[in-house]
Amino acid sequence: MKRRSKTKYTQIHVSIPVRLLEDFDDELDFNQSRSKEICSMIEAALSFGAVPLHKATPAQLVHMLIQKKVIDPTLEHLLLRALENKGE
Repeated sequence: MKRRSKTKYTQIHVSIPVRLLEDFDDELDFNQSRSKEICSMIEAALSFGAVPLHKATPAQLVHMLIQKKVIDPTLEHLLLRALENKGE
């Protein structure tokens, strides 16, 4: 049975320093897709304006953590509530 996806994909060609790609690949787990990770970074850049971590607001940092699914729902709720209370 063929896998069906409504999302259309395209291949692109980009030039980046070899060492940067090697470092990026070293950060990936064996079962992680380079393409998926790059797509996630592009989505984050579009969503958050590609803010460097050291310049990100607390709200932007929380939203990045939520998007990466590195925090559980309870912590997500608490962090979002704390941001609301601070007016961010």
